[in-house]
Amino acid sequence: MAVKTDAEVIIGGKVYTLCGYESEEYLQKVASYINGKLNEYNSMDGFRRAPIDMQNVLMQINLADDYFKVKKQIASMEEEMEAKEKELYDLKHELVTTQIKMENLDKNLKIAKEELSEKDKKIVQLETQLKHK
Repeated sequence: MAVKTDAEVIIGGKVYTLCGYESEEYLQKVASYINGKLNEYNSMDGFRRAPIDMQNVLMQINLADDYFKVKKQIASMEEEMEAKEKELYDLKHELVTTQIKMENLDKNLKIAKEELSEKDKKIVQLETQLKHK
């Protein structure tokens, strides 16, 4: 069972204690991401002039937007991966089929060479018989 982690982080200049089953490093990374977003939006005059509750809602909307964009990107990548896996499966199937055909052709070639060799021997034998007549 995972161990619960408590980590003190700084978000927006205030110290918070985050608790979770992730590592402290991960919790710090989450706080760092939030701070990056805060810094990004605080650099915009319109954001800074908005009331705090509006700033919080805008921040939440933007975080949700990031989340949904990444979720869509993951879904797209999963579809692409599934398509590539199907293509790989099809290529492997084609390879096996081609190998079987090649083995059959090799077998047929060997049989044809043996038949040719037998016919060459027969020709030599018949030519020898003709010379002795």
